[in-house]
Amino acid sequence: MNVLKIAADSDARAAAGAVANSLREEGTAEIQAIGPKAVNQAVKCIAIARGYVAPSGLDLFFVPSFVDVEVNNEKRTGIRFAVRSRTPVPSLRPRTRKEPLRPTPPPADWKEI
Repeated sequence: MNVLKIAADSDARAAAGAVANSLREEGTAEIQAIGPKAVNQAVKCIAIARGYVAPSGLDLFFVPSFVDVEVNNEKRTGIRFAVRSRTPVPSLRPRTRKEPLRPTPPPADWKEI
């Protein structure tokens, strides 16, 4: 699972869409923020995501925890939000990876000039 990193200037609505997609595909989401403005954006993101997934029957909550992060060779403390659903997450959109496209071989009677 990827950890969504939120900055002070992150768009909360766009991040909420990413959280909603992660919940639909994996059943869980992780958000990380460093600093008070980033934490504010992260909480807004979770509130907006809650509205995005509510029509499909999901009721979100989050569990905050501290995490040590190294930024520019400096140790910083951030907050990680584990976003979960109180209700079971149905398989709304199962993730399927398509095989990579292979080049079509030329016809047998094709001649290169």
